[in-house]
Amino acid sequence: MIRALFTAATGMIGQQLNVDTIANNLANVNTTGFKKSHVHFQDLIYETLKPAGTETTNGQIIPQGIQVGHGVRPSSIAKIYTTGSFVQTGNSLDIAIEGDGFFQVLLPDGTRAYTRDGSFQIDANGTLVTADGYYLDPQITIPTDYQQIDIGSDGVVSATVSGQDPQNVGQIQLARFVNNAGLDASRGRNLLLETVASGTATEGVPSDPGFGTIEQGFLENSNVQVVEEILNLIIAQRAYEANSKVITSSDEMLQTANQLKR
Repeated sequence: MIRALFTAATGMIGQQLNVDTIANNLANVNTTGFKKSHVHFQDLIYETLKPAGTETTNGQIIPQGIQVGHGVRPSSIAKIYTTGSFVQTGNSLDIAIEGDGFFQVLLPDGTRAYTRDGSFQIDANGTLVTADGYYLDPQITIPTDYQQIDIGSDGVVSATVSGQDPQNVGQIQLARFVNNAGLDASRGRNLLLETVASGTATEGVPSDPGFGTIEQGFLENSNVQVVEEILNLIIAQRAYEANSKVITSSDEMLQTANQLKR
């Protein structure tokens, strides 16, 4: 009974983390380029009371032993990199990646970050930046007197100035990783950082083999499905309640044992 108390407690702790993850998914249902997360669990060690394959006094082999588990623990929280739906904005500086790849962003300390959020803007110098002012890498500068900006599916950026033909002002490059789930999302702000687990970034231009294409005037929505998250929330809540009932039942059994008289 004492074992059951601690085992059920691990289940409640695990489901609390599950609910925390679901809450973050739902909170970011409208976050551009957001990728939902999923908690993976694994069971804890087992106490072996009778090993399988033990030979009895009659020389027979026991086909099944007795092993009692000690609960559960989270093994990982993985981001699911399925593509979200596209929404048309009509803004020439909004771009989405149809397929694999990330935009490269230059942070103030000189390191690179990666994002699927293509809602870019122009700063006072005419350079393409994120909403936080981080430069798109490599940097692309638009003429201050531009009238129209065109971004091809291959990432070529052209600007039209009054009385002139469109001129090429830059090339958007993408990055891809062997293991997207290994990217570090701890910085927030729709940015991801390279890690040893993700592998080194492979750079290329849109439309290259293995890389997605650019869609101008669109943004990629979050891939969170509200109905799916609500169902997961209900399942997590019921699992939490079931584990709490195990603790209550074990406590009542201990109480009964304490009330026994000789």
